[in-house]
Amino acid sequence: MEIAIGIIVSAIAGYLVGCINPSYIIARLKGFDIRKLGSGNAGGSNAVITMGKTIGVFCCLFDIFKCFAVIVLMRDFFPDNPFAYAVTGVACILGHMFPFYMGFKGGKGLASFGGMMLAYDWKLFLLLFVIEVILVVVVNYICVAPITISIGYPIIYAVLSADIAGALIMGIATIAMLCKHIENIKRLKEGTELRFSYFWKKDKEAERARVTENAKKSGSKRVYF
Repeated sequence: MEIAIGIIVSAIAGYLVGCINPSYIIARLKGFDIRKLGSGNAGGSNAVITMGKTIGVFCCLFDIFKCFAVIVLMRDFFPDNPFAYAVTGVACILGHMFPFYMGFKGGKGLASFGGMMLAYDWKLFLLLFVIEVILVVVVNYICVAPITISIGYPIIYAVLSADIAGALIMGIATIAMLCKHIENIKRLKEGTELRFSYFWKKDKEAERARVTENAKKSGSKRVYF
């Protein structure tokens, strides 16, 4: 019974904390819906596009540490519950992706997923962060990070912790994140996905033109900036 209560409380707490979406809230305070501009995503990367690097970085850090904080809190509340870590983390990611007050249309979960990794082992978090940054820079597309890490981390976690049940629970977040990135994968194939270098390069208009032109050639009906 105690384990069941711990799972329920962890799931509720994780989800509600995950629903706190700074990119959406700040954009609303500025008078617009972030989901209708930029990449169409209510997350840190789109906050960079629509509101600048400072706000974007703040949103990313907030999303990381909200997941980290609620996991630490639930583990302290339920120290003997073997599912507290995975359940809280996954619930927080799902809360970020499907917040009730945003019509269940939130972000894509990468930063919150990072917060779950940070709560497990900060050294592993830094190692995987560096690996993903290198990968993103090499391929020049940021969407490869959530796709690869959402698949890779549960496997790494299962190997390091021997917590197969926890890894399987994480698989829920993996499936949700992959589904959220279906459009990104399609745009990669069409050549209409924004390159990572767009976030810092000076000649952004050239990148806009490239994406727009490729969208016309592929017959894509929607282009995000």
